[in-house]
Amino acid sequence: MEKIVRGYLEYLETERNYSAHTILSYETDLMSLVQFLRNEKIESFDQVHKESLRAFIGFLLDEGFGRRSVARKIASLRSFFKYLWRHKIVEGNPALVLITPKVGKRLPVFLDELSMRKLLLSSDQTGPNKNRDLAIMELFYSTGIRLSELIDLTLNDLKQEEGLIKVKGKGRKERFVPVGKKALSVINEYLATRRDLLLEAHRTHNERSLFVTGKGRKLYPQAVGRIVRKYIGAVSEIEKKSPHVLRHTFATHLLNRGADIRAVKELLGHESLSTTQVYTHVSSARMKKVYEQSHPKA
Repeated sequence: MEKIVRGYLEYLETERNYSAHTILSYETDLMSLVQFLRNEKIESFDQVHKESLRAFIGFLLDEGFGRRSVARKIASLRSFFKYLWRHKIVEGNPALVLITPKVGKRLPVFLDELSMRKLLLSSDQTGPNKNRDLAIMELFYSTGIRLSELIDLTLNDLKQEEGLIKVKGKGRKERFVPVGKKALSVINEYLATRRDLLLEAHRTHNERSLFVTGKGRKLYPQAVGRIVRKYIGAVSEIEKKSPHVLRHTFATHLLNRGADIRAVKELLGHESLSTTQVYTHVSSARMKKVYEQSHPKA
């Protein structure tokens, strides 16, 4: 069964262009299924029935997994068994009967405009990578790109004259996103530092990543997470301090200032408008406040 799972994960990578993060999630979900099936004395996927999968879902709930986690695992099972059925590894698809538990929508966590201005004007951020870290924060807020998209940026993806960056989004789909003048200015300051750093690290010819570590290598997710937590923690006490908070902030501020939701959808690289609409729940609170302050009959 492990061999079949590996074949499926390779299919996701080579034919569906899934990100490494998504593939890791699928691997985690499916290997936990394999372990459960082995404990139930089931040694092949063609022996799996709808009762087997329902028992697996029940096991997850008993283990304390939340509805959101279980919903994600069910999505993994549906995709996997659809693959098995299409490749004639199993005769039927037992995952078709699985019912996804209802999951309440979580409103995105974001910073207000004043906090965001304070964050970008932070004067207490020090260290040899100060220019790089500030450039990262400016770029996150200016473009709303994902963590994985920022890390994958190369020098060639930065189109300074056009004021754009070329982003590789989910499924490796490319899109161009505008970058504000302030962010471009800060990035230019960082690029001078980057050249000096690469010279010191003797990596001038083999590192094309836009953002690099102190040793001149491609920046990695955990390092960016630490940078973001440091900056957000300096201006806000919100519990969640992740790069995605800056993505939420970007989208919310655009909509609050009247941006068309379809344009925001394209900027964020969302496949569906319904994904972007979660931000309207946030901006609607602001609209209600304006209405109450302005309408004579409110």
